[in-house]
Amino acid sequence: MKSTIIHSACIINEGCSFEGSVLIEQGIIRGVYAACLPPLPPEVGGGAEVVDATGCLLLPGVVDTHVHFRDPGFPHKGTWRSESRAAVAGGVTSVADMPNTQPPTISIAALQEKNAIAAQSSLTNYYCYIGATADNIDLIAKLSKKDALAVKLYMGSSTGNMLLSDDKLLSRLFAECPLPIVAHCESEDIIRQNTERCKTLYGERIPFALHPQIRSAEACYASTEKAVALARKYGAQLHVAHLSTARELQLLDRSEAKITAETCPHYLWFCDDDYAAKGAFMKCNPAIKSAADRAALRRAVASGDIASIATDHAPHTPDEKQSSYLNAPSGMPLIQHSLVAMLELARQGAFSVETVVERMCHAPARIFGIPKRGFIRTGYAADLVLVEPCAPWRAANENTLHKCGWSAFAGQLFSHKIAHTFVNGKHVFANGKVAVH
Repeated sequence: MKSTIIHSACIINEGCSFEGSVLIEQGIIRGVYAACLPPLPPEVGGGAEVVDATGCLLLPGVVDTHVHFRDPGFPHKGTWRSESRAAVAGGVTSVADMPNTQPPTISIAALQEKNAIAAQSSLTNYYCYIGATADNIDLIAKLSKKDALAVKLYMGSSTGNMLLSDDKLLSRLFAECPLPIVAHCESEDIIRQNTERCKTLYGERIPFALHPQIRSAEACYASTEKAVALARKYGAQLHVAHLSTARELQLLDRSEAKITAETCPHYLWFCDDDYAAKGAFMKCNPAIKSAADRAALRRAVASGDIASIATDHAPHTPDEKQSSYLNAPSGMPLIQHSLVAMLELARQGAFSVETVVERMCHAPARIFGIPKRGFIRTGYAADLVLVEPCAPWRAANENTLHKCGWSAFAGQLFSHKIAHTFVNGKHVFANGKVAVH
């Protein structure tokens, strides 16, 4: 593989920003050079590809530990090929796929099948979750990192037969699981009661604006409180997925390294005022809630109370979304625009660019023990993204690469633009085009 030098960038890494260059050889970062301007480092031979990064930000590739690429089982929604193309166009270089595919990823055989598909098709690095069920806790207790990145626990009925609510089984899982537990925390009982009340009032014509009342803050808090209590009791590593409320923040303690939480771009960007315009296209689980919740989540990202940002990228077709409240599926396609959206919030002052890199790159790799990724360090994999910070452009359904053909951010003007993405040193995205794959 030809060596590459990314030259004269503003490197943002590990809380610092500095002018410098990065040398890539054989897919590895071989050198990080501060203030290497204008001559190239002496280690660079005459045959190296030189990427002039003057005026650009160089970040570690985003590590997105919460995606639904829908493959195998739902090729009309997305595939490893289509969604990984959208990912690299958005500066995402590593993804971890959730288990609600078809077949569900709840066995070693299903993990092997999904890994084989990803190996053949994905432009990104890939990792897979195994889903917890009432029938596979014995298997989960024997797993290691070579089998799965983590265990996905559904404590709310977002996904079919992977709902696990029995107290004895939950205790066993938290006591015996050797991997991180990533929990979808919503109380099924509270959601069911809220749904029935709204059906009594509206029948089948429930307004989408009631979604955050049905999948309420109370439902989230009750479930997260239970998960945190179990993790503390048994010493399990718990990562609370897609945290959506201010109240849940009260349950977190930054001093507890084994209990962490993520939020997602849509909870930091939208609020319940947006249901009127977006309707089903903003329906996701947990629900997007109030402007006050959004403000609290932004502050928690800035302070570190929320450790990481992941997308919960969950594509559905427009036809599927154009249905009644009870029939429209939950989920939003986000991966192509997640980084630029968070950089836009940084530009607006919600938090710093260094914080964006910490929450989207460093922390996910650290929390899940992903080696040699998420940082710009000599000897690490050359997963890198080059961003133009002052290049306004507008997201549109027509320029999205999600297979479903739409984006939650369609119509939004962004100030940052992804210029280049490298995965293991391969130049997979450049100037608006994905490499042939």
